[in-house]
Amino acid sequence: MDKAEAKKALRKALIEERLNLSDRLARAEALQRVMRIWLFDRPETVIGAYWPIKGEFDPLPALHRWKEDGELNGEPQRRRIGLPVVNKQHKTLTFHTWYPGCPMEEDAYGIPKPKDTEIIVPTLLFVPCVGYGTGGYRLGYGGGFYDRTLATLQPKPFTVGLGFTHGFVDDLEPEAHDEPLDAILNDNGVVWPL
Repeated sequence: MDKAEAKKALRKALIEERLNLSDRLARAEALQRVMRIWLFDRPETVIGAYWPIKGEFDPLPALHRWKEDGELNGEPQRRRIGLPVVNKQHKTLTFHTWYPGCPMEEDAYGIPKPKDTEIIVPTLLFVPCVGYGTGGYRLGYGGGFYDRTLATLQPKPFTVGLGFTHGFVDDLEPEAHDEPLDAILNDNGVVWPL
């Protein structure tokens, strides 16, 4: 089996394992707490995230609470949350304002995205992890959307991977195009940097 096939098999096994975690809800609650604590003193006011698919951790409840907390504290600049919209031509992502109840529609991949909301540029970006390893590297779905987007976003946002503990791969080998994350959080706490 070559490297590409091995990575594809690993991706499939990790997704299947994640979907079948008997304690996934408890892990999700734990990661919600980790994320809220981690966000507490962050200076960013524009955060990009993702709509969870295939058993991924859902970051949106913690982010909505972060947004409300900022408004309750009377911060001078309102906090905003963005979700990705795929550019099929360039295979990159732009981020559009999201809030609970905003109009949504499916993208070309069947994933909900904000409909007709403002484009924003996140200064902090939460990225889903199918798997992750040392050095801040992640295993995604194989489309390269986040790597291409991160290579072009200016200024480059602070990037944080989110995943469950089962997704740690101790021998994950990054490829030349892989962009390392600045931090990785899981249901046990901060995984990267150590």
